[in-house]
Amino acid sequence: MADYCLDTSGLSNPLENLPEDIFGSLWRQVEAVIRSGRICCNTEILEELGFIQGRMGACIEECKDLICLEIGTGDWPWQDYLAIAEQLRTKHQAVISEYNGNRKRTVGLNDISIIALAMTLDLPLISMEKANTLQKSREKMRIPDICVLEGVTHITFNDFLRLEGISL
Repeated sequence: MADYCLDTSGLSNPLENLPEDIFGSLWRQVEAVIRSGRICCNTEILEELGFIQGRMGACIEECKDLICLEIGTGDWPWQDYLAIAEQLRTKHQAVISEYNGNRKRTVGLNDISIIALAMTLDLPLISMEKANTLQKSREKMRIPDICVLEGVTHITFNDFLRLEGISL
């Protein structure tokens, strides 16, 4: 069973700053966690993760059936997930980019979907998004802001590494 939900930024941003060719031992340890099935995502996030290249991209592709929880399949509460996702879309409509002219620096529907998965499974959500601290606005919220409102634990990639005891 998974221990973490993953947003795309939880891997894509660290890969940008810590490239695989320089930090290979770090990424091999992360790969082991992925291959163990302890990280999960939904189909929306898996599609975004499909743009990651290199060894990590290959790992995600090889493990997609292990990490992706699909609606209607498997032994997980997907009906609850659908209900929670709909509740979040309704509750946070004012800050969802697609409902508001694709407003910048706010959440999108894929963000809402991965938060809903974390809520459904009661797991921490790994992302590299920063809370919207410059403007405490009900119109511009990011993943960490919604996580706080919904009682979801938001962790960064470094938090994940520390929790897993991963280091160079």
